[in-house]
Amino acid sequence: MADAVVFDMDGVLVESEHLWEELWTAFAAERGAAWGPEQTKNCQGMSAPEWAAYLTEFASGGESPEATEQAVVDGMVHALEQGRIDLLPGARAMVAEAAACAPIALASSAPRRMIDGVLVHHGIDHHFKATVSSAEVAHGKPSPDVYLAAAAKLGVPAEDCLAVEDSSNGLRAAAAAGMTVVAIPNPQYPPAADALAAARFTAADHDAVRRYLISRLKEGDRA
Repeated sequence: MADAVVFDMDGVLVESEHLWEELWTAFAAERGAAWGPEQTKNCQGMSAPEWAAYLTEFASGGESPEATEQAVVDGMVHALEQGRIDLLPGARAMVAEAAACAPIALASSAPRRMIDGVLVHHGIDHHFKATVSSAEVAHGKPSPDVYLAAAAKLGVPAEDCLAVEDSSNGLRAAAAAGMTVVAIPNPQYPPAADALAAARFTAADHDAVRRYLISRLKEGDRA
């Protein structure tokens, strides 16, 4: 049924989407620009270089996209160090039990230092056989690149992977990669109907997703 699981990070493992929005909003406001929900929606799923270029142009602040990215990511690292980026309820068990059944990977739009920082900070890094940032592939979500790269690193065909996502562009990316999509819709940033329609399984809590993943992986072991 399935041989591996690929997880998103922001909104699936940790509560952090609101912090990205907070930092983008503050960066723009400091330069006299009013960031709103439409801008956040546009950026969700983008790689760090992609949203940094978008934010730089939107704010017209005169910085380079690289300086914009560093400023925002520095803010996220500070938030992590302050204990403001928590694991979502049930995420630790979901990851640990899936990893006990099959290899797991991470396919995230977050930059590399946030991926490594979050996983190490919460003591779950050892569960992951591979991690990929969309900054390390050609295109961010909704393109499938980051999911295809994660599957390749695991050595498992994408069509034999389960993918766990929460956002519109993440769901679209996982579906475009040919993975079986599992959705945990983010209530603060609900995914679009067309994106959610690509999910094979949808649940509001991590315990339900954990049970689904384990059942699919165990069925795969028996096949």
